[in-house]
Amino acid sequence: MTPKQRMLAAYRGQLPDTVPVAPEFWYYLPARLLGLDMVTFEREVPLWEALLKTFRHYGTEGWGAVFAVPPAPDVTSSECWTDLGNGRFEARRTLRTPHGELTSCQAYDRHEPSWAVERPIKEFARDWPAYRAASLGCIEHTDWQPVNCALAAVGDAYLLEPWLGVPFFDYVATPREGGFEQGIFDLLEHEAFFTALHEEYLDYMRRLARAAAARTTAEAFCIGCSWSCVSLIGPELWRRWDKPVIRAVADELHAAGKLLHIHFHGKSRAVWTDLAECGADCICPFERPPGGDVTDLRELRNILGGRVTVNGNVHTVNTLIRGTPADVEREVGEIFAQWGSDKRRLILGTGDQVGVETPEENIAALIAAGRRLGACT
Repeated sequence: MTPKQRMLAAYRGQLPDTVPVAPEFWYYLPARLLGLDMVTFEREVPLWEALLKTFRHYGTEGWGAVFAVPPAPDVTSSECWTDLGNGRFEARRTLRTPHGELTSCQAYDRHEPSWAVERPIKEFARDWPAYRAASLGCIEHTDWQPVNCALAAVGDAYLLEPWLGVPFFDYVATPREGGFEQGIFDLLEHEAFFTALHEEYLDYMRRLARAAAARTTAEAFCIGCSWSCVSLIGPELWRRWDKPVIRAVADELHAAGKLLHIHFHGKSRAVWTDLAECGADCICPFERPPGGDVTDLRELRNILGGRVTVNGNVHTVNTLIRGTPADVEREVGEIFAQWGSDKRRLILGTGDQVGVETPEENIAALIAAGRRLGACT
């Protein structure tokens, strides 16, 4: 099988020739491999292209994302780039909409991925109409050609997935000044507003999934989160606001014969039954403590009931960065022993992206142990 075929077999609950070994090589490792600082990497290199070189270099399976943003009618943007010295920069952005202007600022550092220092929604009543106009674009006018070109360029080298956006809490909190904390207050203080917006967002995500399935050659798609996870908003808010979005997207993709992958960090035990019900074909990364709460894959596998593929569980800090090759081999052995002899629905992955400090010998040990223990034929 090719790397992509192995990943798709795992997503579908089929038996591959070997369990996919899919470390999360997101920003740090590709930038290190390409010899680029993080500013150049983020702003000038398509992520799918960097991942193609990285997965080929290490000879592993994996997944990556490619992005297409529906254009917003009557919305224009401009950016002002400032060099702050010492390898740091700021990009100030202005969005002009029929409902007013929004301003935001992103910080860049040569050694780290960028982060928001100013978010566009500062006054709730004033700024939400403008943000809704800018963020819920015209799906019918989306240019899918760059996505299909990227899919063709990657081919079977790894599983490239069009990014369909984020769950509802990420959608409402990410643009809000005050971030996660203010997003929680907003949900509590403006429940009627968000109930109506939730219905609009569900419809938008259904239509986006339908269009992506029809107009791209992709076989699997991705939804990812930053704050829409149990560690931060808890199980009840996640069930109310986010689970319906995942379910709606999964239903649309499945109706078109496509697959859905959910990127879901942090603790997950409280919603394992919900994850089995939400319709996702693969969920990652199922982290170990302290970031997550997955300590025994046997229990997780029993609850998921063969409905969801599990990706992850190798600790990126304690094991890959701070450990030895023997530590890596021992942890990989634990994962396979806990999973059992039926190797369907398993992808050997990492609990987060592989850090820049990770020794090459530990990456090699992860891959070698995965190949040795993951053979299915």
